[in-house]
Amino acid sequence: MVTQHVKIPRERIGVLIGQNGSVKDDLERKSRSIITVDSIDGEVCIESPRDGDPLLALRVAEVVKAIGRGFSPENARALLDDELLLFEVISLADLSPKTLSRTKGRIIGQTGKTRRALEALTEVKISVYGKTISLLGNAEKVRVASEAIDMLIRGAPHSSVYRFLERKRKEEEERLGW
Repeated sequence: MVTQHVKIPRERIGVLIGQNGSVKDDLERKSRSIITVDSIDGEVCIESPRDGDPLLALRVAEVVKAIGRGFSPENARALLDDELLLFEVISLADLSPKTLSRTKGRIIGQTGKTRRALEALTEVKISVYGKTISLLGNAEKVRVASEAIDMLIRGAPHSSVYRFLERKRKEEEERLGW
């Protein structure tokens, strides 16, 4: 058995386990792994068979991390189904509490409008949770979304970020010949 340990916030343990253990059971079944959750400290132990796919074992750990960073089990589970998906975490831990709150507000926007616009323009799922911003999507699109979020963190006007994303989208359409 190959063992991996992942720590997730205690308040996300219920989401990882799911109603009557449904999410955990589904992950175990799809990955042929045994997942043990310590509900006191948030430690998740993933045991995968040695003869199994080593990449699948790593993907299960990524799914657990994604759920721990605020993604729904459905969105996180896509990491198992699509090998081209990338999960990236941007840490905001070095920001002061006041700057952290303002930065999260800039990324989420009023009633979630900015986050939804970023998701629509980049086709990347975005989760703002705790002191992190997590991205889930195609590698190239995650790179563009990460760049846009970095612009917002550095204080760029939202209109500049939207223009940047529109330009990147047009470049991709031209490259693909649409």
